[in-house]
Amino acid sequence: MQIRCALVGMPGSGKSTVGRQLAHRAGVPFIDLDHRLEQTIGTTIRSFFEAEGEARFRDLESEVLAEVCRGSGGMVLSTGGGAVLRAENRGVLRDFGSVLYLRASAEEIYKRVKHDRTRPLLQGGNPMDKLRELYTQRDGLYRETAHFIIETGRPTVHTLVNMIMMQLEMAASVEGTAAPAAGATPVA
Repeated sequence: MQIRCALVGMPGSGKSTVGRQLAHRAGVPFIDLDHRLEQTIGTTIRSFFEAEGEARFRDLESEVLAEVCRGSGGMVLSTGGGAVLRAENRGVLRDFGSVLYLRASAEEIYKRVKHDRTRPLLQGGNPMDKLRELYTQRDGLYRETAHFIIETGRPTVHTLVNMIMMQLEMAASVEGTAAPAAGATPVA
């Protein structure tokens, strides 16, 4: 089975970590959208965000996402936490392949990212309050975009990869494709 999937979720939900291992296990390329964006802009996302603003960043994010998703063959794509904010991006992702929402509570995410200074939306003020606000704003959009919801709170990365592989294989055998019908299915 050739895997073609995108991982969505909050910053710190495990998209890059799980994505790398999932791609390795499936024998397909791993693409980190944030890394691809930094290659395109020639600086860090944080620096670009500060210099150009969020609106310009989101424009560029949409362009790079569309370009990556036009590629053919199997791949695992890790998106930025805000990639689902635009309806056009949600459509591009759903058309791309299976979309998995890596879900964790705001409290769990805070534990993972509290010392990470590279996340522009979590700088200044109270990061926990900001995470809760982002979670409230984005959870419904992640659910709308995703074919599957994967709870990332307790399982190890290895276990999460096994769960995702099993879910994608089951979907492929039922649907005849790696992309299931609309409507997110909770997995763990």
